[in-house]
Amino acid sequence: MAPRVSFVTLGVASVAVSRAFYERLGWTASGASQEGVAFFQLGPVVLALFGRQDLADDAQVANTPAGFSGISLAQNFASPGEVDLAYEAALSAGATPLKPPGPVFWGGHTAYFADPDGFAWELAHNPFFPLDDTGAVILPP
Repeated sequence: MAPRVSFVTLGVASVAVSRAFYERLGWTASGASQEGVAFFQLGPVVLALFGRQDLADDAQVANTPAGFSGISLAQNFASPGEVDLAYEAALSAGATPLKPPGPVFWGGHTAYFADPDGFAWELAHNPFFPLDDTGAVILPP
């Protein structure tokens, strides 16, 4: 299996509400989006929003209660100031603040917010992982 991720699909309470939130962040939904699913191109990865019960049914698993799922999504930035601006933009779009921006013990600068369904997003500046011209993280060899 190739080491890559093509889609990240979030099971959401309301595709319309979640789609509107991500559009308020300035993201553009693909024309392939429909009433029951929304797609956002995020560089080489697609973010999909799909009804929570529909996603559970598709995967043939129980739709367990919402809460911390043990996963966070992350977006890295070139500077601490960019983290701060993105955090404020997320809050303006209706995000729930989880952790305000600030320095972290390992030398970076991070913040966390939650989307309308409680999915945690980390905003980070990591001085040890530079970004290429497309915004992709460059890991050390």
